[in-house]
Amino acid sequence: MTKQRQVVFDVLEAIGHEHPTASEVFVQAKERMPTISLATVYNCLESLTGAGAIRQVNIEREATRYCPNLRPHAHFYCIDCDKVFDIGLESGADASAVWALPPGCRIEEMNVSMRGVCGTCPRCGSGD
Repeated sequence: MTKQRQVVFDVLEAIGHEHPTASEVFVQAKERMPTISLATVYNCLESLTGAGAIRQVNIEREATRYCPNLRPHAHFYCIDCDKVFDIGLESGADASAVWALPPGCRIEEMNVSMRGVCGTCPRCGSGD
């Protein structure tokens, strides 16, 4: 792993729960490695995704975000505050069991995303 990829990966481990965009990763990576360029960050994100170390999160026409969580989970996108949250499976649940797949089909990869209002932040009216 190159130094640049390690910096990008470290940034994702530090702020990955926020599902940052490449630009957000770049800002954080630049603080750690002032010589890194935006193009290098994009290349590192592509390499890390290709190697299976991180996942891309694509929610409709929003900017691609990145997630270091490799466990099975879905993503919830709040349409009010623009945050993306990981949504885990219920204990013991099998995510592939809820789909009526045609005979002979086998799931190799699954990307599930939900849109709505999180209701947990002041902007979304949590009432706190």
